[in-house]
Amino acid sequence: MQLKDELPVDHKLAGVYRYGALVCGLILLTFSALGFADALSPFDTSGGRIAGMTTNTTLSAISLAVGLALVVGALIGGNFASMLNMIVGGLFVLSGFAHLFVLGRPANVLGFGMTNVVFSFLMGLLIMTFGMYGRVSGKLPHDNPYWRQRHTVEGGPERATPAAALRELGK
Repeated sequence: MQLKDELPVDHKLAGVYRYGALVCGLILLTFSALGFADALSPFDTSGGRIAGMTTNTTLSAISLAVGLALVVGALIGGNFASMLNMIVGGLFVLSGFAHLFVLGRPANVLGFGMTNVVFSFLMGLLIMTFGMYGRVSGKLPHDNPYWRQRHTVEGGPERATPAAALRELGK
C-alpha cells in the first residue's frame, strides 16, 4: 500500500495546492534571479541585500532549485502538489530554526540574517498551509473527499454518511 493510493484525487481544492505552489515558487525564483544578478561569491557571508535579505550565490542556487520544484509541483497538481507543499514548507521551517542557531557564527555559510530566518518561517508556514488546506482539520465537511476517505464503511468504497460513521463507531 502506498500513500498516494490512499489519498482521494477528486477534490476541488487542487487549485489551492497548485496556485499556492506556483506563487511561492515564483517568489523564490525571483529572489534567486536577483541574487544571481548581484554576482556574489558562493559562500560570501557579507553579501548584498535583496528585498531586505542577505544572499550569496549558494543561497540563490538553493532558492532556484526549490522554486523550480514548487513550479513543477504546481504543473503536476493534485496530491503531488499538496504533499510537495507540506514537505517543502516543513523544510523551510526547519531551515529557519537551523539558521537561527548559526547566526553570527562561521557555520552560517549561506549568509543568513535575521530577516532571512523570519522569511524562512513565514514562507514555510505559508507553503505548508497551502499543502494542508482542506486536508488537515478536525471539522472537515462531510462532502470533503478526505473526510469520506477516513470514514468509509467497511466492505466497500461507497461514500460514508454521518449515520454510517456513527454506526461504525458503535461496533
